[in-house]
Amino acid sequence: MVIKVVPRIEGIGADAWDACANPDAATYDPFVSYAFLQALEEAGTVGPGTGWHPQHLVLEQPGGEVAGVMPLYAKTHSQGEYVFDHAWAEALHRVGGEYYPKLQAAVPFTPVPGRRFLTRPGPNAEEAEKLLARAAVAVAGRVGASSVHVTFLTESEWKRLGAEGFLQRTGQQFHWRNEGYRTFDDFLATLASRKRKAIRKERGEAQVGLEIFSVSGVEITETHWDAFFDFYMDTGSRKWGRPYLNRTFFSLLGQRLADRCLLVFARREETLVAGALNLIGGDCLFGRYWGAVEHHPFLHFELCYYQAIDYAIAHGLSRVEAGAQGEHKLARGYLPETTYSLHWLADPRLEAAVARYLTEERAEISEINMLLREHGPFKRGPMD
Repeated sequence: MVIKVVPRIEGIGADAWDACANPDAATYDPFVSYAFLQALEEAGTVGPGTGWHPQHLVLEQPGGEVAGVMPLYAKTHSQGEYVFDHAWAEALHRVGGEYYPKLQAAVPFTPVPGRRFLTRPGPNAEEAEKLLARAAVAVAGRVGASSVHVTFLTESEWKRLGAEGFLQRTGQQFHWRNEGYRTFDDFLATLASRKRKAIRKERGEAQVGLEIFSVSGVEITETHWDAFFDFYMDTGSRKWGRPYLNRTFFSLLGQRLADRCLLVFARREETLVAGALNLIGGDCLFGRYWGAVEHHPFLHFELCYYQAIDYAIAHGLSRVEAGAQGEHKLARGYLPETTYSLHWLADPRLEAAVARYLTEERAEISEINMLLREHGPFKRGPMD
């Protein structure tokens, strides 16, 4: 087989990429799709001047058929990743090393778990994974990168490829699971009485004086994207200082993945005052961004969490993933889930220190997740 490094995803093509990224419609992942990643490049949110330089890997069989791909980027900073390694960079700098550039296998600005070694199904899929992993390390050596990081990959990939010399790291998110509920009230009935009453109160207060509605597919207009971008910029400016995405990206997203976009808005009289963007996967609703230009109590929870649960129940989706971090999600029915990343470090001193740290971190995250699940909002007995 032959492995190539391609500096623009257009050099691979949609059909070849998507045959590897999304071979099964039932588990479709919009974030690793050609349309999503190409929109990031075309909008200029990754590429020259951004610190995200595409170095996508393509694994070709002898006949030229693409057997696997990997979204890979050479990076000159650690922004937009959500798996934090700034302390590693500082440690290497203190002993005279250079941490940047590094290689990052990820979906930029998107802490959504999913496959990162995108191989065609078949008996050679696991071998193709290993070849992509080894190729990423080889590319790091060729370009003088300090490290390779594969973030928010699946647990199965994490287990298989940990044996390839990568250090294994875990993290935490909060996801909602659909246990076959027919209505939102069915879900509420599984919660402890106090939590159930609190959610009903929050939903009631959030909607006072507002109309909540959703648009998707061809219903989404550029006017909707204009309003949502204002909300996104308001939140992004306060949280990150400089939001990662631009207005062009959202137009491209609407053009190419409209059927996968769900916008939830709050309207006061004729004015849109808040909105949340979700992407629809094969079996999951992915909450991405939200923002508001007016303060309304509990509106964030309503648009981002409760409306998402409503949609997942109505459309038979198995889960809702509402983004990174946030223990406040626990009281609203979102339970802790472990996330996974792999890391290869060229400097043996840094590799040894990080390996010791990750052993302790994995144990700590496992214990925290177990404790949080034990104190979750669900009923424990008849008195609840």
